[in-house]
Amino acid sequence: MIVHRRAVTAVLAATTLLLTAGCSSDGSGDDTPGGGTGPASSGTAPGSSPTRQAAEATPPAKGSVKVLRTVTEGLKTPWGLAPLPDGDLLVSSRDDGTITRVDGRSGKKTELGEVSGVSAAGEGGLLGIALSPDYASDHMVYAYFTSDSDNRVVRMVYDERKTPGEQLGAPDTVFKGIPKGFIHNGGRIAFGPDKMLYAGTGESGDTGLAQDRKSLGGKILRLTPEGDPAPGNPFPGSPVYSYGHRNVQGLAWDAKQRLFASEFGQDTWDELNAIKPGGNYGWPDAEGRSGDRKFQNPTAQWHTDDASPSGIAYAEGSVWMAGLKGNRLWRIPLNGTEASADPQSFLKGEYGRLRTVVSAGGDKMWLVTSNTDGRGSPKDGDDRILEIQVS
Repeated sequence: MIVHRRAVTAVLAATTLLLTAGCSSDGSGDDTPGGGTGPASSGTAPGSSPTRQAAEATPPAKGSVKVLRTVTEGLKTPWGLAPLPDGDLLVSSRDDGTITRVDGRSGKKTELGEVSGVSAAGEGGLLGIALSPDYASDHMVYAYFTSDSDNRVVRMVYDERKTPGEQLGAPDTVFKGIPKGFIHNGGRIAFGPDKMLYAGTGESGDTGLAQDRKSLGGKILRLTPEGDPAPGNPFPGSPVYSYGHRNVQGLAWDAKQRLFASEFGQDTWDELNAIKPGGNYGWPDAEGRSGDRKFQNPTAQWHTDDASPSGIAYAEGSVWMAGLKGNRLWRIPLNGTEASADPQSFLKGEYGRLRTVVSAGGDKMWLVTSNTDGRGSPKDGDDRILEIQVS
């Protein structure tokens, strides 16, 4: 089920062991039905833990969000977003299986081409995209998608010299065998500060997969760019970095290179997690904060009506989390791997479902709506990419 492309050298292993990167966890399928059964507050920081680092500067308890402009409109089922070095953006279409380049200034859209092999159904299709850490020289775009048989990661050469519509090379499969389902396909990918490839997967509706370390479902995976289990992983010879996840949808690192992940709950709690190598995040035995010490507790949790979290990004000392069913953007200020204050929400109901948020550098971010995915109520112009300023 796992594709190994080349042996990893001992030198790379020794180097990577010096790097600590966290992973992120994911939650349930989009828009899990049912309200929360816990306290009335919508976003809560579950409490202190030994990971608290009081010496670190903390952001203000309250922040702000300002929408600077609409970058582009008229996108269909946008999912992944990858900023290019020149300021333009690549965006994937879940249902069409295409990647489009958006001019970061004018908003002009140019379709690069269709990714062959995508089989879109339910929550599956063409999902996360990421640029190679050596993009300047290899021009490789990585993508996570649902095929007829599984979820997989591929990479393609992006050749700008070719005719639009034909600029993507044939997909080269880097990693395959991730369980697929109508729901809970995961899909977020990102290269970490260690230049390793992290992928958030879902348990595809089969809850037992999340606790099975031999399964690729309900995990965060850590791979080399060639698709091998990355050196320094917690389980020797395995791509699994953390487990016990329901459906990982967001991955982001803070300024100290610690990994955070967002995760859908089922009926009670959605989660933002700080990821530890080898950590067990509880699903299906625990949802939200648990008294069982073998499970990692979330940094923050929300009732499922208020979040259905998707992409996350780090900026200005906080994790910013896009909410699908919650129709809002959440700010989670950090002190180490803890929330330093209760989460704060912005843009509630103004732009509908929010799918992806990506840092644009400094206090700026890109925010992608998700109203054309079959679960929203599209308005004129949907779906769109917004440029926002945060504090």
